[in-house]
Amino acid sequence: MEAYKRCRRLIPQTAGEKPLKTTKSRAGNAQAKQKRRTWFDELNMTEAKERAKSNSTIIIPVGSVEEHGTHLPLCTDSLQPEFVALEVAKNTGCSVAPPLRYGVCDSTRGFPGTISIRFESLHMIIRDILEEFVRNGFRRILVLSGHAGQTHMTALRLAAQGVVWNHQGESAEHKCRIMVCSDYDFAYELRGKYFSEKDGHAGAIETSRVLAIRPDLVNMSGKKSSPKLPRFEIVADAQKYFPSGVIGDPTEASRTKGRMINSYVVDNVTKLVEELMH
Repeated sequence: MEAYKRCRRLIPQTAGEKPLKTTKSRAGNAQAKQKRRTWFDELNMTEAKERAKSNSTIIIPVGSVEEHGTHLPLCTDSLQPEFVALEVAKNTGCSVAPPLRYGVCDSTRGFPGTISIRFESLHMIIRDILEEFVRNGFRRILVLSGHAGQTHMTALRLAAQGVVWNHQGESAEHKCRIMVCSDYDFAYELRGKYFSEKDGHAGAIETSRVLAIRPDLVNMSGKKSSPKLPRFEIVADAQKYFPSGVIGDPTEASRTKGRMINSYVVDNVTKLVEELMH
């Protein structure tokens, strides 16, 4: 649990919260993995070199500073992928890179508290970070974003594509493999099963997840909102279509649901890392 002691960027485990379940094969490796430092920037240079030589996978969590209604914190999109990355590291022994907590927030840019960076800025910083990890010898990388905006995700994917192209001529042994996804690629698979198909930004799923991770940052003042957004029109003031900053019904959220969702996401991201490792 040493990773949870980092108050600068970590999510503390809440009192009474049960640990996420793991399969027997993963649990069997848990004790051996616990002594490994999880955060890449806590390694010294010798350890970093050895970690790269071991063909270890590294996860780069990406979030945003973005409004999530009156009931969730601005760091909502950062808390979630960082939590998932740490849990996946417990299961697989992979490393977690220092998080990037800024992103491209087009539709929420007009709300108080949202800090959106340019597409070009995100694209270039992620490409630089990826190239530096590759230069250091890491060939298995997962970029995991808690913010799932289309422009934001496009910037991440184009950055990764550029790095992969740049190293495509290298030998099979040194082949660069990079995955890019959002944890909501998996969380939203639960819509239509346990949650409304219309659930979205700061709704029941997202509120439940943060309740399970950092309940002290949730005040449950959010109300149901079912806005009708333009389907194809590009608008400069998207916030006027959902002034509450919410899409969905946060009143249906609970910590129990959040634990279930987080467990589902962690299990699926663990499978991705295991795929990269083989």
